Amino acid sequence: MLFYRAAVDLSRSTLTYVAGIIRRHRKTIGSIWRRLTPGRQALLVLVHLRKGETFAELSAGFGISVATAWRYVEETVALLKARAPRLGQALRKAGQARLHYLVLDGMLVHTDRVKADRPFFSGKHRVHGMNIQVLASPDGTIIWTSGSLPGRSHDLTAARIWGIQRALERAGILTLADKGYQGAEEPIVTPYKGSNKPESQKQANRAHARLRGPGERANAQLKTWRILRKLRCCPHKAGRICKAIAVLQNYELARG
Repeated sequence: MLFYRAAVDLSRSTLTYVAGIIRRHRKTIGSIWRRLTPGRQALLVLVHLRKGETFAELSAGFGISVATAWRYVEETVALLKARAPRLGQALRKAGQARLHYLVLDGMLVHTDRVKADRPFFSGKHRVHGMNIQVLASPDGTIIWTSGSLPGRSHDLTAARIWGIQRALERAGILTLADKGYQGAEEPIVTPYKGSNKPESQKQANRAHARLRGPGERANAQLKTWRILRKLRCCPHKAGRICKAIAVLQNYELARG
């Protein structure tokens, strides 16, 4: 096994933030001794999420067993996920911030599955994965991420399962979405479909795309965390990992 020094493109304040969460958790549960300090555990988790390194690689790099590396990641992801807002909380905060509209978009997290697992196969993307719904502000800040559904789930179906439309109706916030949500009712607004549209509809679609485009950068921000480019763990963990990463991403942007 060869070793080398490497870097993670995250701020020191994010490491301190995660280490603080771990330190308080250890104090709460009365954990007296661990193989790694809270700071080293935080670094291990950030390396796993940001760079997608395997548990075997983490084990070798941090001098612990594979099982211990797995436990540290599971524990920290759960702690971060607990800090992610619920849908109602996220929309109340968006209303308090006086956001004029939100952007709703679906994201497929690729998974390491075999062809027999048809429920996980997305016909749109032609890969196996899990469907995640993402609400973002007009500038692309992540407001909320959903749990995960098998990749074959349609975006509109996923939005209904997670109660997104009902929550948006209660909050009264206009939300822009792509053609995958065609058939949704207000306040979700989608582009006009079909060929030979009148010029007024074409102009409306162009305006819709201009407004929606920056907000859809939220998904690109999530995918900068390489663990989400292809999950090699249980696919049903995709939702909780996305929520944990959303917490980290927003903290990183706020302190950046």
